Amino acid sequence: MTNRANELTALVTGATAGLGAEFARQLAESGHHLVLVARDGQRLKEKAAELERDFSISAEVLPADLTTDVGVSAVADRLRDAARPVDVLVNNAGVGLLKSFEDNELAEERRHLRLHVQTPMELCHAALEVMLPRGKGRIINVASVAAFANRGTYSAAKAWQVTFSRWANTTYAKSGVLVTAVCPGFTHTEFHDRMGMDKSVAPRFLWLTAERVVREGLEDNAKGKGVSIPTKRYKVVSFFARVLPAKLTSGPPRRPLEP
Repeated sequence: MTNRANELTALVTGATAGLGAEFARQLAESGHHLVLVARDGQRLKEKAAELERDFSISAEVLPADLTTDVGVSAVADRLRDAARPVDVLVNNAGVGLLKSFEDNELAEERRHLRLHVQTPMELCHAALEVMLPRGKGRIINVASVAAFANRGTYSAAKAWQVTFSRWANTTYAKSGVLVTAVCPGFTHTEFHDRMGMDKSVAPRFLWLTAERVVREGLEDNAKGKGVSIPTKRYKVVSFFARVLPAKLTSGPPRRPLEP
């Protein structure tokens, strides 16, 4: 199916599971054609077939490892294709690191920083090359409420996404391009399972559904908000995370090494 003037296309990274899969589902439900990006080509094909069947849209698959230059270049090239313009970019791909910074391998930290900062920056730049001349476009960067706390390099990377998105929205909204950082808290997805995190560390009332996070994120982006924090409870959490002393939002202190 070709992309005609009255049809919209969304590109979603990390599209086979979790928030990425939910973004793809809700965008397809609203009539968007899709470009689905993830590492696992077989899962991408299965997800594309499911969405095409359920919503009568077309879904293109683009397998890519977004921690590599080759993978990012492939997606950036697709975003720069003015003959097949992407109207909505969702930078969702991400990972978490369960250990403390000093206990992680440096290579892990580099991949983590690449995926959460350099990759979305490069893909936003590529998308703007087509969106700005067209005078329209939407970009969603999936950040985290952790951006407002002090929790190692994950918080630092997500804080970059929030700051960048807020600035980009202020700068480009007048040109028709809306940019939003979506900042969920604990959400029922595969993300925490892949980290090996014990989900019991957070009380049940703090857990959100992917459906609500995505729905509110898309609504806030359409309203032109630079930052979206789903639910009132996490708006309160983020407020206190910003005003409390850093030592209270940095997690438990590290135990001293044994002599």
